[in-house]
Amino acid sequence: MIDPITLEVIWSRLISVVDEQAAALIHSSFTTVVREAGDLSAGVFDRCGNMIAQSVTGTPGHINTMANCVRKYVAPSYPIDSLEPGDTLITNDPWEASGHLFDLTIVSPVFYRGRGVAWFANTCHAVDIGGATMGGDAGSLYEEGLAIPLMKLFKAGEANRELFDIIRANVRVPDQVIGDIYAQEVGNQVGARKLIEMLDEYNLPDIEAVSAQILDRTETAVRKAVRALPDGCYRNRITIDGFDEPLTIACAITVDGDALTVDYAGSSPQVDRGINVVLNYTHAYTTYTLMAVLAPGIPNNEGAFRPIDVRAPLGSILNCRRPAPVSARHLIGHFVSQPLLTALAEIVPEQVIANGSAGLWNTMMDGMDETGEEFAYIFFSAGGMGAAHDRDGLSATAFPSGIMGVPVEAIETAAPLLMHRRELRPDSGGPGRFRGGLGQVMELEIITGAPANHSCMYDRTGNPALGLLGGKAGATGAVRLSDGGRPHPKSHYRLAPGQRVVLELPGGGGFGPPFERAAERVRQDLLQGYISHEAAERDFGVAIDPATMTIDAAATAALRKEREA
Repeated sequence: MIDPITLEVIWSRLISVVDEQAAALIHSSFTTVVREAGDLSAGVFDRCGNMIAQSVTGTPGHINTMANCVRKYVAPSYPIDSLEPGDTLITNDPWEASGHLFDLTIVSPVFYRGRGVAWFANTCHAVDIGGATMGGDAGSLYEEGLAIPLMKLFKAGEANRELFDIIRANVRVPDQVIGDIYAQEVGNQVGARKLIEMLDEYNLPDIEAVSAQILDRTETAVRKAVRALPDGCYRNRITIDGFDEPLTIACAITVDGDALTVDYAGSSPQVDRGINVVLNYTHAYTTYTLMAVLAPGIPNNEGAFRPIDVRAPLGSILNCRRPAPVSARHLIGHFVSQPLLTALAEIVPEQVIANGSAGLWNTMMDGMDETGEEFAYIFFSAGGMGAAHDRDGLSATAFPSGIMGVPVEAIETAAPLLMHRRELRPDSGGPGRFRGGLGQVMELEIITGAPANHSCMYDRTGNPALGLLGGKAGATGAVRLSDGGRPHPKSHYRLAPGQRVVLELPGGGGFGPPFERAAERVRQDLLQGYISHEAAERDFGVAIDPATMTIDAAATAALRKEREA
């Protein structure tokens, strides 16, 4: 048993180690997907594949799926004692790893004093994986790109050249894809080196004792948080756009003592488009959401998963059967947070937020650049988050994803795109005592003189983010072309030279009745350009003189009385 003070020091050291692992990966990366957006995760695992610690940088769709992947898939398939120093494993199996082929999970064993003592793993989004490009169009997994079963990427420190050649032959931008794979390997090796330094310093033979205590402490803390909830079953369901028709996500949260079960029975069946979700991804965003609500200060590791059981019917949109297409699985998977939060509002309203835009709008372009070379590029954008009981929702912020928006300068440097406009979208946040976060507006043009394929991965164009406890819905999103065309929000089309596409991202829902919003806060929103004069009166019942920008108290009182009546 390690004493509490030493354990705390070692825990802080482990966080530092995985942060250095992630930093090495980011600084070595070839793509803005990793460098700017942070679409990656990194973590350290014990001999049995239990995740102990994760880096600060990361997204739940990577880190929590990776946790199950290493413990359930990698460690049993390649026991650490069957490997040797310099071996590294790779897979992008959607059902075992992070839900689609674009995410590469790379796992490296750590050897110390002649024995395997730990694993380092990371998952990154590859800018391309072949196939029909990322999006919802495919009818089968086999159309979506190159599948890599769990296998050795490096053998005793030597690259698996046959595998590298296969990857290079199947992707549009091989230098970027291969470069990021090497960056992932660099990150793991930096983590391994730093871990060995820690073992030397503390004269530890391995991290098994450290892992056991950390995971047990996390499990105990999460069970305590669950035990604070009243026993019972709490339900909610939401409607989202789907591909050709709306889909339902239904959840039932059952609290029984210090354990919690989430069942998604009643959700829509899987579809024949690439928006299906594997159970591992559903589990990842379920556990993340529950931790954010119930135990935000507790470490996210294997111990946190033990009190939570996640279920979804096989063949449903949240637990699809192989070989269902899954490329744009985030368009559905990110939404599991919303019925969970709304269900929990019944018992812990001050710990949840209203519905938001649910993560990311992914924009992928591919075609020929000015030199005749093939290019493929993807960037991520976010609409508004839902409001909380005591604060407005964040604007243009991804939740529950955690991925950052890429600066315009980085987009225009990395791809032959021109961003004519990027700004917050007025009146898109849902009215409420606290207002939903705003979406954003972007206007893009391809500048190669040749058409480009634009793969759209957008939701909430038909079903808005609902408000909570009296709050109103945010604005829906839209995709428009300069010639008046309306592309399918989850399909692809050809963007012609000189043609512009305008993306209007959705806003988050409000929290609490809008007429309870302080009039001065409404005035400040108007001054900042977040809302219009019309919205101030229509949605919040506040009369503001357009000439002096002062509040007319009497007219405001009359407006609110009239609207409430």
